[in-house]
Amino acid sequence: MQFANPQEARDFLERHPEVRSIELMLIDANGIPRGKLLHRDELLAIYENGRPLPSSILSLTIQGEDVEESGLVWEVADADCWTYPLAGSLTLQPWRAVPTGQLQVSMHPTQGLPATPGDPRHVLVRAIEALRADGYHPVMAVELEFYLLDKQPDANGRPQPAIQMNGVRPQAPQVYGVYELEQVQPFLDDLYAACEVQGLPVRTAISEYAPGQLELTLEHRFDALQAVDEGVRYKRLVKGVANKHGLQACFMAKPFGDLAGSGMHMHVSLADAEGNNLMASELSDLEGRQGTLLRHAIGGMMATLDDALAIFCPNANSYRRFQANSYAPLAKSWGVNNRTVSFRVPGGPANSRHVEHRICGADANPYLAAAAILAGIHKGIREQIDPGAAIVGNGYEQARETLPTDWLTALRNLEGSSWAREALGEDFLKVFLAIKWAEFRQFMGEVGEQDWRWYLNHA
Repeated sequence: MQFANPQEARDFLERHPEVRSIELMLIDANGIPRGKLLHRDELLAIYENGRPLPSSILSLTIQGEDVEESGLVWEVADADCWTYPLAGSLTLQPWRAVPTGQLQVSMHPTQGLPATPGDPRHVLVRAIEALRADGYHPVMAVELEFYLLDKQPDANGRPQPAIQMNGVRPQAPQVYGVYELEQVQPFLDDLYAACEVQGLPVRTAISEYAPGQLELTLEHRFDALQAVDEGVRYKRLVKGVANKHGLQACFMAKPFGDLAGSGMHMHVSLADAEGNNLMASELSDLEGRQGTLLRHAIGGMMATLDDALAIFCPNANSYRRFQANSYAPLAKSWGVNNRTVSFRVPGGPANSRHVEHRICGADANPYLAAAAILAGIHKGIREQIDPGAAIVGNGYEQARETLPTDWLTALRNLEGSSWAREALGEDFLKVFLAIKWAEFRQFMGEVGEQDWRWYLNHA
């Protein structure tokens, strides 16, 4: 793993004498940035010597609580583990009222022990390197859906879509509505400007399938690791810009029972070392059963989907997305130019051919999701797995093998998967599952509003 050159820090400090604080962030197993706010005088030393962080920082639940079963807390005396900066990650946070920098770090392969195996970025590096060893260079892009919510809940204490510029709180989806985009123009303008500052290739904005729901696409990258790094930083940026506008950006998979959920669509293809698309093909070539690289890639993703579902849908709420006719796929299925399937092959020219993986919730960790996708593709290519016939028409009505729709089944599938242990690393899987089982026990032990509504007087 390559870390940043100290000259990057020297140049940044010289260009930005106004910056006094630097947000140092490490991405944990849940995809949450964890870290510290540092003084500018500490920056160069991090590049030269690294920065210690406690091993337990990679052993936290989504609520930020220690998980002792991970082996990264008391068992190792919560030892300091060394992190180093990622090249190109030092930038400004333009949404801050006071000039502030941002720096992403990752665990050092050896100096970061014992926490290194719990770093999700290392898991993705492992999957990319395995493909490259066989001559395949993954190309990826990330799409993220999210809700813009008021910071203040409604009269019932529940979240609600943010009031628009016209003073109206949206009540209807107005999918692809341009007027709706106009109503959040100040937020979008600041978002695009912040992405420019951070070098994030954000492109099209869409009003999605629910009031207050948006989707912005990031441009594909020949370097898959770069693409996912940018997806992670984009998510941090969206939350920051929303906060500046007095709003809350929500990446919860299903914040409203009667409205569309939010997904993370991952676009992936394979190239050679020169950047030529190895999946390039005419759509007509996919209608037969000949063993193309693209078909084998889809076959591998389908074959590993049950095992990887707890990665793609990592939380209890994730499974509330899986409802018929909701644009959240319910089955192991693929098709051409079809948004009712799990693995969509978009139209367009032959040299742009790729697969859109549509399973992940917006709450998934992009590093882990990408790693599981690429490892599934690799398996499909090695074993020449055929995905079967493409779905034509409504995939919800033609579902042949539906997905598990509960958290417990998904976690058990991941726990029992020999493929996952090999693909993601046994040491990482131990940490991840310890975290998720701790969350599961806590979630199931909590009694809330729905329990009282259903059972208080009727049980």
